[in-house]
Amino acid sequence: MTTAVRPARLEELEDLTALCLRSKAYWGYDAAFMAACVDEVTLTPEDLECDPIGVLDDQNGLAGVAHVSLDQDGYYLDKLFIDTDRIGLGYGKSLFLWALGAARALGATELIIEADPDAAPFYEKMGCRRAGEVPSGSVAGRVLPRFVHPL
Repeated sequence: MTTAVRPARLEELEDLTALCLRSKAYWGYDAAFMAACVDEVTLTPEDLECDPIGVLDDQNGLAGVAHVSLDQDGYYLDKLFIDTDRIGLGYGKSLFLWALGAARALGATELIIEADPDAAPFYEKMGCRRAGEVPSGSVAGRVLPRFVHPL
């Protein structure tokens, strides 16, 4: 299936955030964990104004989203979420390749990913190399695998 990634629009940020939350919940996290993650997965107008956010649509509507940003340490893949009924269809790869291109266009030489542990196999399959662990921005005491993909 051929898919194209397009820029996100302001009016769909709420729906994209809901998609991110559904996708995160796919891994079986409880309500307390999901509540702790809301701020981290929310897409804001400021994100849209400052950073590239790519959306993948299919015949059923919004299918996935990716968000690339610049932090003091480098360029990050802040979000890559696929709606739960589309996981396994290749949409994640399409969005990841878009994110690599978006980061390159910004001048990045590498893309940093601080991944959900359940997503680690995906990033390894995409050619990312492990680069340690980092504390979760949402859940105290939780650590996330850190990956780097050269550009």
